[in-house]
Amino acid sequence: MSELTDAVIDTLLSEMRERLDETVTPATLRGLLEAVLVVGSGLELDSMLQRIVSAATSLLGARYGALGVRAADGGLSEFVYVGIDPAQRETMGHLPEGRGLLGLLINDPRPVRLADLSKHPGSIGFPENHPPMGSFLGTPIMVRGKVFGSIYLTEKLGAPEFTEEDEILLKVLATSAGMAVDNAWLFEGSLTRERWLTAMASINARLLVGGSVDDTLSLLVGQVRELALCSGVYVVLADGVQGSVRASATAEPGGSPKRVDLTGSSIMRALRTRKPVHTPTASLLASNPDEPGHAVVLPLSATSAITGALVATRPQGSEPWGDEDVLRLESMANLAAVALEFAEQQRKQRLLDVLADRDRIAQDLHDNVIQRLFATGMSLQSTMAAGVDGDRMAEVVQYAVEQLDRTVREIRTTIFDLHTTGAAASTSLRRRLLDVVGDLSVHSPVSPNIQFSGPIDTLVPARIHPQAEAVLREGLSNALRHSQSENISVSVSALEDFRIEIVDDGTGLPATVRRSGLVNLERRAEQCGGAFRIESNESRGTRLVWSAPL
Repeated sequence: MSELTDAVIDTLLSEMRERLDETVTPATLRGLLEAVLVVGSGLELDSMLQRIVSAATSLLGARYGALGVRAADGGLSEFVYVGIDPAQRETMGHLPEGRGLLGLLINDPRPVRLADLSKHPGSIGFPENHPPMGSFLGTPIMVRGKVFGSIYLTEKLGAPEFTEEDEILLKVLATSAGMAVDNAWLFEGSLTRERWLTAMASINARLLVGGSVDDTLSLLVGQVRELALCSGVYVVLADGVQGSVRASATAEPGGSPKRVDLTGSSIMRALRTRKPVHTPTASLLASNPDEPGHAVVLPLSATSAITGALVATRPQGSEPWGDEDVLRLESMANLAAVALEFAEQQRKQRLLDVLADRDRIAQDLHDNVIQRLFATGMSLQSTMAAGVDGDRMAEVVQYAVEQLDRTVREIRTTIFDLHTTGAAASTSLRRRLLDVVGDLSVHSPVSPNIQFSGPIDTLVPARIHPQAEAVLREGLSNALRHSQSENISVSVSALEDFRIEIVDDGTGLPATVRRSGLVNLERRAEQCGGAFRIESNESRGTRLVWSAPL
C-alpha cells in the first residue's frame, strides 16, 4: 500500500483524543495528519527514512532531527539527519554509532524527553565541531514488535524544551512510521523474491541449453553473492575429509583455496546431518578462517555419489541469516546439485558412447580384418602344396598383397576412428561421415565398407564439412536404394585434394534417372571450386567421384 488507510488514520486520531487535552489546536492535528500522509506516501525505504525525519522536525518545530536504524549487533546501521548543512558536516567527526543516549533508546525502547541532554547520565558528549544541542526528544520506531530504530529531535524552536504534547505527537508519528516501514519491507520482500526467481530461471535456462557445469556454477555463486549480500559464496565438493572448491565468488584478492581439509568442519557436519549449519566465521574458506562473522552451510541434495555443500559467508556486523534467507539458499543449493548431477550423467553417457563405439570397432575388426587376414593366410598356405606352378603362386601372392593392403587401410581407419571417439568427436569430419554411413545403412541389407586416407580432420577446412556430409548422404543413399548391389565401398581421402568416392557393383544408372540429386552434387562441387563425375554401366555398377581442392 502506498499510503495509510482511513481506518488506520481513524485509529491514530482516536488514540490522540484519549491522551491529548483541549489545548491541541486543529492546526496541530492537521499538521500531524499531513505528516502521517507524507510518511506513508512511498515504498522505497531509503527515501522514506528521510521523509520521516523531515516530517517529525517540521511538525514539532525542532532545529535538528535524525533517525537511526538498529544494526544486528545493537549499534546503528544507518543514520539519517536534517538541520546540519554539508559544509558543517565536513568539519565534524564520525556520525553517531548507537552508543550513549542514542543506544539507550534502542536497548530500552521507551520515549525520552530532556530539557538538557548533556546532563543525562547516558550522554557521552559530542564529537568535535558538533553544533550545541540542549533540549531532546526521542522515541523508538517499532515494527512487528521489534525495534527498527529511533527518531531523535533536538533544539525545540520557540521554547526551552519539548512538551508532553510533543512527545505524544512524536509517538503517533513513530507508530505511522513503523507501519510505513513494514509496508516498505513487504514491498522490498516482493522485489527480492522476484530477483531470486529471475536468477533461478537464468540458471535453469543455462542448464537446459546445455551450458557447461563450471559456467553454470560460476553464474550461480555470483548471483547468490549479489542477491544475499555475501562476502563469499562457494560450492565445495567433498571426497572423504578432503574438499575441493568447484566454484567461488569472493571479493578477496587471493580468492579461495582449491583444496581444503574438512576434518571437524561445519561442512562435514552439514553433510552428516543433511541440514543447514550456521557457524560464527565469515571466511570459512578464505585466507583468515578465524575472521569474525557468520556463515551458513547447506548440503547439496544430489542423488549420485557427488557430495558437497554450498557455503555463504557474511562479515561481522551484517544481518544474520533469516529463515527466508536460508530457504532461498537451499533452493540455490538444489540447483547446484542438479547442475553437478546433470554433468555426472553426461559424463556417464559419454563413457557409454565410447564403450559402445569401441564394441562396434571390435566387432568390425573381428568380422572384416581378422577374417580377411585368416583367408589371406589360408591362400598363402595353399602355395606350399606340391605341384603349384609359378603363375598360380604369383597370382596367389598378388591377391594376398592386395588383401593385406586393404586390411592395412581398414586398420588405419579404425585407429583414426578411435582417436575421434572422445571430446573431439563433435567437430570431427571423420566422425560426421561415419555417422552418415551408420544412419543410412542401419536398416539396409548391404553394409558399406568405408575407408579414410590422409589427415581428414586436420587438413579439410570447416567450410567443406557440411558439403562433404551432404554429398556422402546423397550418393550413398542412391546406391543403397537403387543400385541393387551386393557390395558398396566408400573411400574418403585428404591428399592433394579432398575426395569422396562411392563405388557399387549394382545395375548401374537407369536410362531415365531423376537428375535433381546429381545436379545438387555438381552445384556443391562448383561452390567449393571442385569437380564431380559419375560413371556407370550394367556390368560394372556405378562409380561416383566428388572432389574439392584443399
